[in-house]
Amino acid sequence: MALVRRAQGGDEAAFGELVNAYYEPVYRRVVGVMQHEHDARDACQEIWVTVWKSLKDFRGDAKFSTWLYSVATRRAIDHLRKRQRWVHRFLPFLTNEETGETVEPASGAEGPRELLESSERRLRFERAIASLPPKHRAVLVMREVEGLSYEEIAQTLKCRPGTVMSRLFNARRLLVQKLGDLPCES
Repeated sequence: MALVRRAQGGDEAAFGELVNAYYEPVYRRVVGVMQHEHDARDACQEIWVTVWKSLKDFRGDAKFSTWLYSVATRRAIDHLRKRQRWVHRFLPFLTNEETGETVEPASGAEGPRELLESSERRLRFERAIASLPPKHRAVLVMREVEGLSYEEIAQTLKCRPGTVMSRLFNARRLLVQKLGDLPCES
């Protein structure tokens, strides 16, 4: 508890010790929720930033580990929701053309053909996003990946919410067009 109090006081070395002590159990919890190691590592980075920022809110009513695992679980679920919102936004593209089923991230149960098709779709999708004009790409990412409101995006970009809505509409339209025009092969 002394280590937590020191970290709450801004002691970065104490916080580093907490990270070292709890990183693996937090990571295992997040992998258990997310079922994807790469995404879990990304989520863990966000979780530790969140913990550092909200450590002052820890009152000590419960054990530190209980509070930490609660934060980690909620953030892992939030991360999954963001990913699902992003994937489901583009269901017409991210579906298996033969069966119409949604293409989910690799779980290890797919065969080589399914893995290759999924990989090709994702690569095609990433290329389409990368080809968007920067202003459109930024708005799309802030809204769909980060989940920011129109007002938050407008404040960040120093423009009006109407401009944000227009850019987002155009970004989605362009993305759909690009996905229709791009061949699956590289």
